[in-house]
Amino acid sequence: MRLTRRGAGTLAGAVVLLALGVGAGYPLLVVVGAMALGAVAAALAVAGRKPRVEVIRELYPDRVERDGRAVLTLRVHNPGTRRQGGFTAVDRVGEDRVSVAVRSLAPGAEQPYLNEVPTGRRGRHDVGPLTLFRADALGLGRSELSLGGTATLWVYPRTHPVGAVAGGLPLHHHDGEATETSPRGSLDLREVRPYVPGDEVRHLHWKATARTGQVMIRDYADPHQPRFTVLLDDRREVTAPEFEEAVELAASLVVAAVKADHRCRLVTPGGVDVGTPSGADAVQRYLEELCVVTRTRGAGLPLVPGVLARAGGGTLVVLSSAVTVSADDRAALVGLRPRYGGVVLVVGLSGAAPEVPGVRVLRAANAVDAIRQWQAVIA
Repeated sequence: MRLTRRGAGTLAGAVVLLALGVGAGYPLLVVVGAMALGAVAAALAVAGRKPRVEVIRELYPDRVERDGRAVLTLRVHNPGTRRQGGFTAVDRVGEDRVSVAVRSLAPGAEQPYLNEVPTGRRGRHDVGPLTLFRADALGLGRSELSLGGTATLWVYPRTHPVGAVAGGLPLHHHDGEATETSPRGSLDLREVRPYVPGDEVRHLHWKATARTGQVMIRDYADPHQPRFTVLLDDRREVTAPEFEEAVELAASLVVAAVKADHRCRLVTPGGVDVGTPSGADAVQRYLEELCVVTRTRGAGLPLVPGVLARAGGGTLVVLSSAVTVSADDRAALVGLRPRYGGVVLVVGLSGAAPEVPGVRVLRAANAVDAIRQWQAVIA
């Protein structure tokens, strides 16, 4: 229990009024001072008791797109034999606060409360801990009690329906030494190697097994498996509104490509490099990465990171700002052009559209406008 600023000021004023009233002989000041002192005493009596309740908190869903609906449920139970007075339950959701006014509870009673969680900011937000506040009607005193731990709310960037473009690797890319990054899964034989747990039994190579004395298995590769790479400009020179639209566009394109069974890769100048095969787990992995990606603080970073200079195949989509694409950046994009089946640069409307030989440049006001133009490109 503690006095608020208003309560401390009221207490100090009451003491001053009582002292002046008694010292100068003004009964009115004494009465006013006594009333103020009585209000502080009443606040201590009302707010001094901390809530004695049990609270169960549930967050559903814990993963939602930006501006989607997430609900925080509180089930408040009074396990005691005395009636519990009302109080306020406050949960922290990132930088926001969610407040619930809990009414008084009879002995043994339970009451559920529903409240929508703010989801307007993309990111990984901690929810909690839950704090119970009790205050008097005048706001002179308050007591608080923290309960429970924290939950995690993932606010993903919005995704929009968009078509995926196919773009594979050159034929027989798997010839020569086998590497761990070579795509697997088709009927083109990649190599014959020893069996490891988890391999398909139907791919056993019986002749090699008989010849070597150990279980051997065929490993296959798909030279035409589509590939899709997104280069998201996260340099600090990109404005915050343009960056949020670029993240939204990147999420839409990557999710569409993964669902189309493409091998995808997400790269940023700031060091993000995520490459996964297709599948439901890949969608969540990319959305989690795009949920927490932020603009870098470093200055002078090139648009094209070194990892892309050694990569290639499929389609490369670059999401940046027209004013941040320098002459060196354009030269680097030209250098990447022979390594990919197609390169598309998407920039905002700020500044003049850069001209990059061999690269398709799209200027879009926002993510929705960029997707509309993207549909025309792949049609």
